[in-house]
Amino acid sequence: MGRFAGNRSWVWAVAAVVGGIGLLMTLEIVEEPDMTLSEILFELIEPTLIVMTAAGVVHLMGRMQQQHQEQLSLIRDLEVARRDGAKWRADMSGLLSGLGAAIDAQFDRWQLTPAEREIALLMLKGLSHKEIAAVRDASERTVRQQARSIYGKANLSGRAALSAFFLEDLLLPLEQRS
Repeated sequence: MGRFAGNRSWVWAVAAVVGGIGLLMTLEIVEEPDMTLSEILFELIEPTLIVMTAAGVVHLMGRMQQQHQEQLSLIRDLEVARRDGAKWRADMSGLLSGLGAAIDAQFDRWQLTPAEREIALLMLKGLSHKEIAAVRDASERTVRQQARSIYGKANLSGRAALSAFFLEDLLLPLEQRS
């Protein structure tokens, strides 16, 4: 219903503008009855351009207001997401530090070098070999060789197996965890 009422108000606005321009032209013709059709049309151009410009400005102002409201809504949503993320991190900080310690202990058991530890952590975070090479300022070939060394020391088949090694028990339903 609101959209229909909005369309109706536009119809009334256009009718008022056309009526106003018609009235101006009528007054112009009454003042100067000997005007030719071309002079009347020429006189019609100026108020039409003014009205069209005003309508364009009003439309742009409405669109700007709409975009401003959308921007405010996005900012509010972002703040909510940031608060939720901060709360999650705070709630999980103990668990995350415990997980970090468990991962470190496993790296110790596998006897990974400091470079291999860093690469293994970056792979667990989901970075590609190319991204890891950029982060570590190393060649992608070096990263691949170190990744193969990690898989060999851990007796794992590849990246997916490395991730699964640490995530498998975390993703079990609660009743299956011991």
